[in-house]
Amino acid sequence: MLEKMIKVSAEDGHIFDAFRVTPERPKGGLVILQEIFGMTEQLKSVVRAWAADGYDTILPAMYDRIKPNAVVAFDDMETAQQMMKQFDPDCVLKDIRAAAASVDGDNRVSLLGFCWGGGVAARMASELDLKGIVSYYGTMLATNTANGANCATLFHFGKSDQHSPPDIIDNVKQNIPDAECYVYAAGHAFANDARPGFYDEDAARLARKRSLEFLHRIHSA
Repeated sequence: MLEKMIKVSAEDGHIFDAFRVTPERPKGGLVILQEIFGMTEQLKSVVRAWAADGYDTILPAMYDRIKPNAVVAFDDMETAQQMMKQFDPDCVLKDIRAAAASVDGDNRVSLLGFCWGGGVAARMASELDLKGIVSYYGTMLATNTANGANCATLFHFGKSDQHSPPDIIDNVKQNIPDAECYVYAAGHAFANDARPGFYDEDAARLARKRSLEFLHRIHSA
């Protein structure tokens, strides 16, 4: 596999960093969308794992428009939330579109996001030409799924996650009737193995298996 940091140019001229890992024979492109902590080492390991499964995988530095090279510690929620609130939705769209274009191949591109990125992935399902999206414990899902989806969708929820109580999950199903939705006996951030207080190995492993099967299915269609 080829692993490197690259520069990506958005349509408005903004240039941002991205971490990309490319397998020898890609099955398709995959954009990983961050939590509110930025381009963490944990997410780089996620990129490597998906590339090992055959996807040309990229992690865009979404905070570069706000503060280049910004990575927030997992225990600094105040700073992370302040950073997240500075996102401009139009700029987010432009940067994700550019990242997706950089890994677009014969089998097109999917998005996979966590927390903030999971919510944004859900929104992109109606705004970009995608193969599919995978949303892990996404936030603001009532708003982010309001326009439905133009691609295949998979949602992972934690049963005790305050960001996605039962009424929010029902709302997602109403907005995207054919969405695949799974609820795990876990809380928010259950797939982040760098946060011991949140990580749930059983839930993470099952969600990863389902995500892999989903991506293989839609990218082989």
